[in-house]
Amino acid sequence: MMKINIENDKFELGKTASKFAAKKIRNAIEKNHRANIILATGKSQFETLEQLVKEPDINWGKVSMFHLDEYIGLPETANASFRRYLRERFIEKVDQLFEIHLINGEAANPEKECKRLGSLIQKHPIDLAFVGIGENGHLAFNDPPADFDTEDPYLVVDLDEDCRKQQLGEGWFNHLEDVPRQAISMSIQQILKSKSIICAVPDSRKAQAVKDCLTLPINNLRPASILQKHTDCTFLLDKSSASLWNG
Repeated sequence: MMKINIENDKFELGKTASKFAAKKIRNAIEKNHRANIILATGKSQFETLEQLVKEPDINWGKVSMFHLDEYIGLPETANASFRRYLRERFIEKVDQLFEIHLINGEAANPEKECKRLGSLIQKHPIDLAFVGIGENGHLAFNDPPADFDTEDPYLVVDLDEDCRKQQLGEGWFNHLEDVPRQAISMSIQQILKSKSIICAVPDSRKAQAVKDCLTLPINNLRPASILQKHTDCTFLLDKSSASLWNG
């Protein structure tokens, strides 16, 4: 069931997302003595993660963490590295997690890295996934036309020009040619296996993608539209990102 919340701004969005997520994580720990989560990165997640690390009464020592995607060939020291992003904005700000499963974009063989991660995540049913929507409608780094069918948990993907321009526009790189052309991404089907999904999407630059992915038929040219079919997906928007949506 698709649920949509619209907050006044990205800061209120972050607070709402974190409180909703904290409840899901606490419930999973209470029920299963463990919680398995997937974290997203990028500018859209700044406020959500900033608030999540402040949420009280979460036993992070019972939480295993995966993340959605990582550039191939980009060192962890780089400003745009998602491993660095997660360490600085989440991992180092909470108590020791039970497990941390980061994507090694510098692996000598990216296909083997996909298989390594796939074997791990298949042992960890995901309780909660954080995702966003790209300006081109991508979900994780599954750019259009996305593969809606593969059951492989992780994939080596090519990044289209619109995706690479988004990364440049967000300030992660100085020049378009600096943006990697490939990444390792969690697959669409793996994301959909999550029991609950929080899709946090602030900012006016995402307004067209939000409208298309929430109102038009599911289509792999609008990868995030697949979230319409998930049984427990909450979209958290601000007034800017929801400005074109007439729900």
